[in-house]
Amino acid sequence: MSAPVQTHEAPLNGNGVLKPEPRLNDPDTLARQIVEKLTYSIGKNPASARKYDWLRATTLAVRDRIMDHWFESADRFAEEGGKRVCYLSMEFLIGRMLRDAINNLGLTEPVREALSRYGVELDMIELLEPDAALGNGGLGRLAACFMESMASTGVPGYGYGIRYVHGFFRQEIADGAQVELPETWLVHGNPWEFERRNASYEIGFGGKVSTIQEPGRPSRQVWRPAERVLAVAYDTPMVGWRGRQVNTLRLWSAQALDPILLDAFNSGDHIGALVESNKAEAITRVLYPADSHQAGQELRLRQEYFFSSASLQDIIRRHLEENDNLSNLADKVAIQLNDTHPAVSVAELMRLLIDVHGFEWDEAWKITRATFSYTNHTLLPEALEHWPIHLFERLLPRQMQIIYAINTGIIREAAQEHGYDDGQVAAISLIDEGNGRRVRMGQLAFVGSHAVNGVSALHTDLMKQTVFRDLHALYPDRIQNKTNGVTPRRWLMEANPGLTGLITEAIGPGFLDDIEKIIEIDHLADDAGFRERFAAVKRQNKERLANIIGERMATSVDPGAIFDIQVKRIHEYKRQFLNIIEAIALYDQIRSHPERDWTPRVKIFAGKAAPSYVQAKEIIHLANDVGRVINADPAVRDLLKVVFIPNYNVSLAEIIMPAADLSEQISTAGLEASGTGNMKFALNGALTIGTLDGANVEMLEHVGEDNIFIFGLTASEVAQRRREAHSGRSIIDNEPMLREALDAISSGLFCPDSPSRFHSLVSNLYNNDWWMICADFRAYWDTQRALDGLYTQQDEWQAKAVHNTARMGWFSSDRSIREYARDIWKAGPDREG
Repeated sequence: MSAPVQTHEAPLNGNGVLKPEPRLNDPDTLARQIVEKLTYSIGKNPASARKYDWLRATTLAVRDRIMDHWFESADRFAEEGGKRVCYLSMEFLIGRMLRDAINNLGLTEPVREALSRYGVELDMIELLEPDAALGNGGLGRLAACFMESMASTGVPGYGYGIRYVHGFFRQEIADGAQVELPETWLVHGNPWEFERRNASYEIGFGGKVSTIQEPGRPSRQVWRPAERVLAVAYDTPMVGWRGRQVNTLRLWSAQALDPILLDAFNSGDHIGALVESNKAEAITRVLYPADSHQAGQELRLRQEYFFSSASLQDIIRRHLEENDNLSNLADKVAIQLNDTHPAVSVAELMRLLIDVHGFEWDEAWKITRATFSYTNHTLLPEALEHWPIHLFERLLPRQMQIIYAINTGIIREAAQEHGYDDGQVAAISLIDEGNGRRVRMGQLAFVGSHAVNGVSALHTDLMKQTVFRDLHALYPDRIQNKTNGVTPRRWLMEANPGLTGLITEAIGPGFLDDIEKIIEIDHLADDAGFRERFAAVKRQNKERLANIIGERMATSVDPGAIFDIQVKRIHEYKRQFLNIIEAIALYDQIRSHPERDWTPRVKIFAGKAAPSYVQAKEIIHLANDVGRVINADPAVRDLLKVVFIPNYNVSLAEIIMPAADLSEQISTAGLEASGTGNMKFALNGALTIGTLDGANVEMLEHVGEDNIFIFGLTASEVAQRRREAHSGRSIIDNEPMLREALDAISSGLFCPDSPSRFHSLVSNLYNNDWWMICADFRAYWDTQRALDGLYTQQDEWQAKAVHNTARMGWFSSDRSIREYARDIWKAGPDREG
């Protein structure tokens, strides 16, 4: 007789999900589970597995542990019933995830040891993981830092964005020029993501709006789109420090409702049968399609509405699953608009509340403004998005009606209650009547939010004085500052383990949980032994970068030279051109005065230019042309090298930042909103040469004026020069080094095959100098030469480097997120009340 089958109740959590047994994190258990994944999920045995197989198996084993924390976090959010933060961003530049995950889970060394038992090096397989091509630069990297910090500080957070198939382009350099190629980061799939078919929403475009009149009821508007696509969710876990909380990044993929028009296919039109599918999938194909033509503008607007509408529908669905109605939406949800890309969400939430859920206008507007907040990232008027009325009206007719209605209310309030004149009304209007009639998305985001923040103290003050001056006067309590920050987990602990280990030995591990405790190493700047070890770590990091430059660029650089680094998006206001001109002037001086004791210097550039930004692409070409000539000239005797590293991304930044001696933050004052590269460099012990712009102002306050090197015009002085119709001609005529450098560029010295290649760059300086390159050249040159002298005094240089690292704790994204949570979102453990 067989034994009776024993049954027992499996332990379930509050959502009916099986509670797993606690997982052991010792190397033996990890090794066994990695091999199990290799065998049963990858289909390989250890003997035949390649490095990529080990990467995927390790990822899956780590992911299992993340899932436990993810479910626990979801259960806790549901039980607490608190407010959730939804962060809407066009970009999430998250980079490689394996190292981030195992670091935050405390698994780095156990995983390393587990893999070593099979002769596999963790550092080698980590390099095989592709960077997620979901962003361009600082905006996307900030969003990624904020997602990690929300999880680390206990704020229930959901990121919403787009799952780009190719994302931002992969950059190569051909004959000195940028070439854009598709970034195929998804070619082998993405083991970190989970498709959520249950979270799919229809998104409409075009069509018409009808007025429906029913007996005894007010008339209502019904939008009947001519075209619909499906937004399908893909979720990625965002792991907080020590795995205490895991938040969710939800990215939307566009698909056709009908993947193939079968009638057309069967009739022989095999290409035409796929047209709807191709049109839908184009929405999530590429980040920032070129918008210099109408088709590109339409695709960009489609992208922005697509992810905004899908995110709002998802937020409303979640809310109604836990609440009776939407009246308390703002009590339960805070939606942050990261720049103007998701600003159409203001009109879309109004549409959903009024047309779908039956709210009256005034109540819907009250809920909308209480729910949204908006982060501004630019003072450049052309960078505050605006869309042609005819395009917006054709693509989103109902949303356009709502924008007109919002605008009417705002203008009446301004004119009737506050006495605004015609000029002030024109400045606050959501419709720009003087530029071909366009919808101003910055104004829409501002009026539709209860809080608007800048990202550095200077930027916030300038917002009040410039782009939002009249809106600020109308709503004086709406603008506040939230200075950006960076996550120390990725940008110190992961990127610079040598420095992290040194600091841990010196002051203990407390700073790992509270980065502001890093200030405890400040007094060690006076300790010769600590300075020597600090410099040794920097030397190792420089040698690693030098090896990469040698391998990728076939250029030998001396790790003993100053590594002078400017890596960021290529833009005229960021003034890579000024840096290149100074390099040419230095080149001329080294050749003219070989008797002087020059300090060796390696100028390193990296960054991408938008495909349609001609001047930025010319600057890249110039940097490469100049580097080719200087690096091959025996007269400079390796005293100067110029290197442009292609395809800048998060993984490359993690190698570059720890290797920098000097951080170039030289934007035209008043134009950089904040910057976060400046923070990452300084945290890793680089000195900063920069203008009083963005967060440089606050860095000056924190690190002290002796430890940062500020030069050039202030924001107010730049504004005054522009009012005076400043041009560079008189400065060039009276500054021989500048004139000779520009003559070298114009003469074709660096591009003999095409002598006129850079004429427009040079002529712009003579005729305009809008970015104050000529105006700031002499101050920049003098500051660089002072830094040459300082570098020869290594004790003093390293002391300043230690002070920079020690005093950067305040610039953590944890601090930023706590301020957002307390002052804007009223969410998380630090919420008021």
